[in-house]
Amino acid sequence: MSESASVPGVPARPRLAAGTAGRPVWEAAYASLLLALDAVAITVASAIALALRFGQQASPQLGGPLVGHVVDGLSYTFIVAAITPVWVAVLGSSRAYEPRYLGVGPDEFKRVVNGSIRFAALLAFLSFAVRAELSRAFVAVAIPLGLVLLLLERFAARKVLHRMRRSDRCLHKVVAVGSREEVEALVKHVRREPYAGLQVVAVSLPDYEHKPPMVDGPPLLSLGPARDLVTRLAGVGVDTVAVAGTSALSSRELRELAWDLEGTGIDLIVAPAITDVTGPRIHVRPVAGLPLLHVEEPTFGGARKGIKAAIDYAIGVLLALLLVLPGILIALAIKRDTKGPVFYRQERVGKDGQPFRIWKFRTMRTGADKEREALQGQNEHDGPTFKIRNDPRITKVGASLRRHSLDELPQLLNVLFGSMSLVGPRPPLRSEVDQYAEHVHRRLLVKPGMTGLWQVSGRADLTWEEAVRLDLYYVENWSVALDAMILWKTAFAVIRGQGAY
Repeated sequence: MSESASVPGVPARPRLAAGTAGRPVWEAAYASLLLALDAVAITVASAIALALRFGQQASPQLGGPLVGHVVDGLSYTFIVAAITPVWVAVLGSSRAYEPRYLGVGPDEFKRVVNGSIRFAALLAFLSFAVRAELSRAFVAVAIPLGLVLLLLERFAARKVLHRMRRSDRCLHKVVAVGSREEVEALVKHVRREPYAGLQVVAVSLPDYEHKPPMVDGPPLLSLGPARDLVTRLAGVGVDTVAVAGTSALSSRELRELAWDLEGTGIDLIVAPAITDVTGPRIHVRPVAGLPLLHVEEPTFGGARKGIKAAIDYAIGVLLALLLVLPGILIALAIKRDTKGPVFYRQERVGKDGQPFRIWKFRTMRTGADKEREALQGQNEHDGPTFKIRNDPRITKVGASLRRHSLDELPQLLNVLFGSMSLVGPRPPLRSEVDQYAEHVHRRLLVKPGMTGLWQVSGRADLTWEEAVRLDLYYVENWSVALDAMILWKTAFAVIRGQGAY
């Protein structure tokens, strides 16, 4: 074991030898792959821009007419060749290859966009500084096309990484630190979202032997109490220490753990004490050298509300026009399958507790509502929600519609009439709202949505507690970017049909 550098008057603390654990091999390989793919995407975009600008004259063959197209003595061959390494270098300076941002979350794409904007600004500055008159048409094609190809290539690479992670490859090995309840909650969350790449393999609990954490799967390795944890990590093979809560470590011990992990290649992640509050609502405000988290109030009105309403209406109109023909075909299929109306209307509770009538394609036989009481004993869902995986009331066509959420398309009418939004919490029944705990009523602070975090996170497979947590998270942290992400993921969730019944 090595010791930290000694400071007069301060006893040296034992620590894991630097590099003992190291970063996972796949992490560096994935970053290198992204760098190579980025270079290819930029080169392709530049070549396409060159071809569109100069046509057949821009033949890249050696000695071809391309040499005749110059900017202050520099041929476009040289310019195109120089764009790729410079753009990649700017992406690197924007931290677009740092492992912590790769594979999950929007930060990777944000850094690619920011890096590309910086490259465009650098190109404009250099052109002005050396008075090089680059073709505006070339630049107008190369930069936007390059950015689009970069984002598409990153998205494709991420999907491949997620598929590998679902097969237990390319994972971060994690030791969880906290109380039993905190560790169990952390394990539950990371196993629900395998694409995040976190696999808890060990825990640090003071009384593991008396009562180990209740988690599914193989037992977790016990590393003892959190004090001097770093001295017991050698040979375990973990690359991440996750502090799941504040009960196991004091603030001083947490600082010491961070110091001990320096130089070991092991990451430290800490679950915030204020849960489910993220994004622009959190700001660090240093006070007398102490960094304090300032949590702003959530915004439910003003300009943000107007922006959301405008987006709902614009996309709602577009989707309604595009889905007229599919809607007619669905209506004919319902009519042919069973007798009864095409549409089903039901009272739901909307923003501020106001009732409204929701529109759906009918998926059950006529009079199904009256049969619910007799089927109550078969309810497979906890909480006030009523769900049966193989509900006998569902028609043959209705089962297909539900699997891919096509029965919810008429809710576009609710969006256009203003009672719903494209994205929001699940629209509840009055009987469900009557059973809400006090804090759950915060779901009603915003309009319910056709889709939401519950839709892209498991739908009916979620427990009541988890569905509430996701809805409240959305209410607390709504943004245009979050709505865009949910709409994007909804398309894939609908195609897969997982958790819909």
